[in-house]
Amino acid sequence: MLELPESTTIAKQLTETVCGKKMIRVIAAHSPHRFAFFFGDPASYPLLLTGLTIKKAAAYGGLVELELSDNMRLVLGDGVSIRYLPSGTKIPAKHQLLLQLDDGSTLTCTVQMYGGLWAFHAGENDNFYYLIAKEKPSPLSPEFTPAYFEHLLSETSKQSLSAKAFLATQQRIPGLGNGVLQDILFEAGIHPKTKLASLRSGQLDDLYQSVTGVLSTMANDGGRNTEKDLFGQSGSYPCRLSKNTWHLPCPRCGGTVVRQTYLGGTVYFCSVCQPLVQ
Repeated sequence: MLELPESTTIAKQLTETVCGKKMIRVIAAHSPHRFAFFFGDPASYPLLLTGLTIKKAAAYGGLVELELSDNMRLVLGDGVSIRYLPSGTKIPAKHQLLLQLDDGSTLTCTVQMYGGLWAFHAGENDNFYYLIAKEKPSPLSPEFTPAYFEHLLSETSKQSLSAKAFLATQQRIPGLGNGVLQDILFEAGIHPKTKLASLRSGQLDDLYQSVTGVLSTMANDGGRNTEKDLFGQSGSYPCRLSKNTWHLPCPRCGGTVVRQTYLGGTVYFCSVCQPLVQ
């Protein structure tokens, strides 16, 4: 799933590979998928997009947006796998969106569990997740200051919220999902179930530093090693706690890493390094 480090990496790669190129063939909804969500009728995508030029690529939270000519936008959501195929590469049999470019290369988009593939004129899309991702400052930007983080905490009326609920629900920090959450909380030494009200001021400072520091490192390393980039390569950031490492000893103390289901996803933590504060 695309989270902030991966969307940032892929947007950069798209800038380097496809910006300035024209889409000469567009196929949408080639392989039916119940949870592939289009903006309007996907049958209209060839007419809307064919002949347009890709002008800019940008990441907003877990979304990748392509700015196109004629004031069009193409936004790919966090469950969409985006791949660049050089000219002459075999096209996969299944895809939800295919964009053939004027140099013979191709972009293919396939939906894993669920994902949005939204083509629309600028200003048409009023989707909450899209608008909030564009509106809120990214943890990778200078605008995501300690004061802003404190503001997020202060506007959270339910101090009974856990650390995971605060960070990874309600789009408080777009692009920060359950995947990147694990290392953020591990570096901060905070248990996923610890309530905000139980955290001391110093721990909240540590949490801010962990959010910005871990996400920056992940993005600079081309994403997590549990996810793939535009070329199908794994990122270089070695996740300390993930589905691939949870059965190993804690990388800090050597203790046992715990795996639990919590708030609709799996969390991994070390009960020694991340004690549950009541």
